[in-house]
Amino acid sequence: MTLSQQLWQQNQDFVEASLNHPFVQGIADGSLDQRCFAFYVAQDAFFLASFARAYSIAAAKAPDWQGFQVFHQLAGGVLEELNLHRNYAQQWGVDVEQVTPKSATRRYTDFLLATAWGSDVGLTACAMTPCMRLYRFLGTQLAQEGIGNHQYSDWIKTYNDDEFGELVQTLENLVDRYNPSQAEAHAKYRYALQCERDFFAAAWHLEQA
Repeated sequence: MTLSQQLWQQNQDFVEASLNHPFVQGIADGSLDQRCFAFYVAQDAFFLASFARAYSIAAAKAPDWQGFQVFHQLAGGVLEELNLHRNYAQQWGVDVEQVTPKSATRRYTDFLLATAWGSDVGLTACAMTPCMRLYRFLGTQLAQEGIGNHQYSDWIKTYNDDEFGELVQTLENLVDRYNPSQAEAHAKYRYALQCERDFFAAAWHLEQA
């Protein structure tokens, strides 16, 4: 079993917590309050901009040309995802240029950027992989029973798409290629998954307001 596979298997508690969170389940059946999704789209746009920056930092620090190219390729994938969010933003009346990051968002982005600046590229890949792998997992799980025709169907289709799956595998290959210490890798990976759960929870709390 590769390091990336081990990390995923060792953190299934947070994976299941995200899958079963009412925010994600509300996306699954289309019942999520539109305010919650609009909030999420805005926060995710801010997050993805930081995600792209972290990839770019990792590219600059990559110890070999292959890593440099792959991190830039992955940054390009994030920019494409940001374009999707701009389309969402227009639909939900969100101005992604005027987003104020909330505490859960800021904790996550600060963690990613601090890791990218302060750690080697293997640990940076470990910090970034959970987002990609989790979203791929959520997309495939929510699509298992068929994707309904509702307002969040495109979100599920995006992360169930095989092209997105290929990007996830590309990033996991970098984790395995640079093979950081398992203790540090586990700490980064687990904290990122905790941030993902908290990210969904922050949007869901609008439902309870």
